[in-house]
Amino acid sequence: MDLSLVLAAAEHAAEAHHKSEVPFFVAGGLLASFAVLISVFGFKKPDFPASEAAARGVMALGAVLVASTMAMIIYVNT
Repeated sequence: MDLSLVLAAAEHAAEAHHKSEVPFFVAGGLLASFAVLISVFGFKKPDFPASEAAARGVMALGAVLVASTMAMIIYVNT
């Protein structure tokens, strides 16, 4: 095997930039915190959320957090 080819591949690998995983961990932490808080509120107040509009808001927030967590893991892995 040609030594220059090996050295070029090693240099290219060393220059490859890795994306930070911090955005994924932040989004995942927010999603996990949201799930715990919803559970606590649900156990303490059986009528939580109090109205249909509040229920839609909670579901929308959950969907946004799930979508952002998924987007961050796609961003990190591309």
